[in-house]
Amino acid sequence: METARATETIPAPTQRLTSLDALRGFDMFWILGADSLAYALHEMSDNPATKFFAEQLDHAEWAGFRFYDLIFPLFVFIMGVSTVFSLEKIIAQEGRGAAVKRVLKRGVLLFIVALIYSGGFTNPWPDMRLMGVLNRIALCYTFGGLLFIFCNVRMLAAAAAALLLGYWALLAQVPFPDVRPSPGGDAVITKEAGFKKISDLNLASTTMIHGSYIQGVNLANYLDQKYLPGRKYDGTYDPEGILSTLPALVTGLLGIFTGLFLRLKNFPEMKKVVWLFSAGAASAALGWLWNLEMPVIKKIWTSSYVLVAGGYSAMLLAVFYFIVDVKKWQTWCQPFVWIGMNPITLYLTSNFLGGLGFEKLARRLTGGPVKNFFDTHIAAGCGELVSSLVGVLLFIWFARFLYQRKIFLRL
Repeated sequence: METARATETIPAPTQRLTSLDALRGFDMFWILGADSLAYALHEMSDNPATKFFAEQLDHAEWAGFRFYDLIFPLFVFIMGVSTVFSLEKIIAQEGRGAAVKRVLKRGVLLFIVALIYSGGFTNPWPDMRLMGVLNRIALCYTFGGLLFIFCNVRMLAAAAAALLLGYWALLAQVPFPDVRPSPGGDAVITKEAGFKKISDLNLASTTMIHGSYIQGVNLANYLDQKYLPGRKYDGTYDPEGILSTLPALVTGLLGIFTGLFLRLKNFPEMKKVVWLFSAGAASAALGWLWNLEMPVIKKIWTSSYVLVAGGYSAMLLAVFYFIVDVKKWQTWCQPFVWIGMNPITLYLTSNFLGGLGFEKLARRLTGGPVKNFFDTHIAAGCGELVSSLVGVLLFIWFARFLYQRKIFLRL
């Protein structure tokens, strides 16, 4: 059977894309607290430029897309690319059985870590969250990895298309109860506000609707309300809920396709850059076209959102690949490489520090009188900017410390 891993198209197994580590680090850079710099600058100097960056570093409330809505899918996309590089080597050296064992072991361990990250047994049941960011990453890695091991490229493409079109069909055509309270008895899909408590909903409603993409009133959110146990992040539903995990798998598959493309031999590097960037632009354009019928919404990971986020991810990787691996301009990205080599360690460390993670630690060093000094003698809001900057420097220093001592968390 033809497989996705045609050995004649694969370069030396020791090849490593520095650009992939740098892009992963760039992604984590914002997750770990660099976004606070933009907020602090905006507080210090309220002008159109700082307002724009502050808005881009916050999620869209529901429909729409901002830079911060790219952070999570970009990580899943990069994980898909890395899957190709890591599993190809295991399959070649130890066989498929070892690769399956590797995927299942890492997937289960990451899911367990995800439960601990979300609080573990801190709170009694049902005040425990079963789904979250790391949980979704674990699921995407597990199922994406298994598909990669057993499916050829055509089968992977068919699976991706089926998941995107199937999810669209489910949300557009499958009826579900209109759970919004309707004093007059007539359900009208006009209210765009979300529902934050179960008491806000009429779960006994017999009025059936379909094709709704309203916050809190759509098939994905309804299934979470009815069938997802435990605590849900948004009260009545979870942005990493049950149904929306299906299209998220495609984000990882898009990364796998990209990894397979980058592994091709006898294909000029500059052509790879052009093709990857062009494919990303086409994907984003198709996603925005689909947005006319199926809105781009991160919180239910719509199919249009998958194409938009996947397209932007591919374009970003093309830029990093060109600068870092083709042109070999690498000095500037070393801090990102340090971070990108230890993303889970840094993410967990930030969580275990509590609150805002490294930013919270920075406040212990630059808060109180230090903050007041900068606010008084430099400019109002400067103290917050200094705290944010120290927080960023702390996690970069910690990443460098781990990198230099070759300490890498491998689940």
